[in-house]
Amino acid sequence: MSTIVLPPEWAPQCAVLLTWPHEQTDWADRLEEVDRTFLEIAIAVCKYQNLVINCQSFPRLEAIADALHENGVPPEKVALFCAPSNDTWSRDHGPITIYDNEEPVLLDFHFNAWGGKFDSEKDDQITATLYELGAFDGAALRHIPYILEGGSIETDGRGTLLTTSACLLTPTRNPDATKEKVEAVMAEHLGVKRTLWLDHGYLAGDDTDSHIDTLARFCDERTICYVQCLDTEDEHYAELSAMEKQLQSFVDADGAPYKLVPLPMASAAYDEDGQRLPATYANFLIINEAVLVPVYGVPEDQAALDAIQSCFPDRNIEAIDCRSLIEQHGSLHCVTMQLPEGVI
Repeated sequence: MSTIVLPPEWAPQCAVLLTWPHEQTDWADRLEEVDRTFLEIAIAVCKYQNLVINCQSFPRLEAIADALHENGVPPEKVALFCAPSNDTWSRDHGPITIYDNEEPVLLDFHFNAWGGKFDSEKDDQITATLYELGAFDGAALRHIPYILEGGSIETDGRGTLLTTSACLLTPTRNPDATKEKVEAVMAEHLGVKRTLWLDHGYLAGDDTDSHIDTLARFCDERTICYVQCLDTEDEHYAELSAMEKQLQSFVDADGAPYKLVPLPMASAAYDEDGQRLPATYANFLIINEAVLVPVYGVPEDQAALDAIQSCFPDRNIEAIDCRSLIEQHGSLHCVTMQLPEGVI
């Protein structure tokens, strides 16, 4: 009988996956700006572990390699691959890794760009293509005929899943989705024993139907940090306050209330059309010995860094300017996917 475990993000990792923007993505008009952000992420990751980079353009792959070399990143820390892509959101088109009887297995769920909002045919094939190219040589690959994005789930590593009903019950992903059916899929493929459903919480400008990784995150088995809104005039106040109350009602697998750590709501940022962008500090990435935290050049940045440092006292905090990423409605966690130990 197999024993399936979905490891928490703080478990040991071998690498991080990035799908780099290119000229045929929505980043075309601001490639230079987003290149700097991706390069900053890549350099920070390589201080602690290896990196797998995918980009469909060979010339850009060469330029990426040159830029990393110029910034002192040893070439043996980075594996470069060329596979077609529609966009750059590795969290959602990348593999979700489980351990099945202690052996790493890559789960290749289907990806339909958050319910068919954008083109996704190439992105849906990236994990399989990279596997065929030898990017993941230490793990088996398992195709799952179900739509699921990595940004929509959080785990404590003990069988508890944290998610949002707004996302996982959206009929444009899996038309027959109910809480009972979703929980059955999570139990079968991810080894989930219990699911905590957040029925409130959203961010303006978010395309994902309230991915959990923009709102609330496990920091350890007993700690959840979350976005808090204290401004009664802010459009998020009612929903995020209701989310906070629901989080306060949750208990861990042992029946104890969670330690809840609020993160500030970042000052409102807008695109050139005046649309509010989803700036969130919850979209951090945990890696070996460090946490990469998105910042946006606003007054709340330092308070967010301090709060996250309090959640991870034994890890270095690396601030990454992600103002460019929110222009396409995502942030740091959204463009990365950690690969747990053994995948490579």
